[in-house]
Amino acid sequence: MFPIYKKELQSFFYTPFAYAISALFMLLFSLSFSTGIAQIEETNKWAFSFTEMFYSVILYFIFLLPILTMRTFADERKNGTEVLLMTSPVSVAKIVIAKFLANITVYLFMLVGTSFFPIITAMKGEVVVSQLICAYIGIFCWGTMYIAIGMFISALTESAILAAIIGEVVMFALLFIDDFSNTPFISQYPKLQSVIYSFAAQPRFAYFSEGFIRLSDLVFFASAIIVFLAWTYIAIEKRRWNRG
Repeated sequence: MFPIYKKELQSFFYTPFAYAISALFMLLFSLSFSTGIAQIEETNKWAFSFTEMFYSVILYFIFLLPILTMRTFADERKNGTEVLLMTSPVSVAKIVIAKFLANITVYLFMLVGTSFFPIITAMKGEVVVSQLICAYIGIFCWGTMYIAIGMFISALTESAILAAIIGEVVMFALLFIDDFSNTPFISQYPKLQSVIYSFAAQPRFAYFSEGFIRLSDLVFFASAIIVFLAWTYIAIEKRRWNRG
């Protein structure tokens, strides 16, 4: 499994791909940070929890994560290297996990870059550390779930561009699923509203960003990750059997 993980990391970091995505994210994060500073009234101390900024980060990741995951399996099929991968002695489950861990490593690389901003804030003002830590845990869980979703979508097509587009649509849909559950039409059916709302990830992230870690939220993200990785495994394994 480790050789595949290493190979995936090399495909990210031995090319400009990971650095370009990280640079774009840092640029967007910096703009949000600067905007947050500009909107704060002049005071002697700047108390900042990063809560609102992490809500903005969600929108950035909805744009960037599908780009990160779009090549995971789609390029293997397009370039014809999937056959070599499927005939390797490594099981499909280990291949999926290795690629998943490689994507998470790049994602962590992007998140680590943002730690510069709380440090600067702490030097000039006050950082609500408990909320900051919980927000990072929440954004990590949220992003990891969407990486699993993006990998599943990539496993269904041989076009990386198509995988990215579908990923964008799906992630935007999931982002606003709680708003959809609160529409007048859905509100007429409380049981249906409850079922739809149970799939909403944004309200769960809100608890993290406010400094709360609930077991139910951790279970939700962990369950979603396992489900989509399992579906990815099934999709790849089915194609493997179809090849004979």
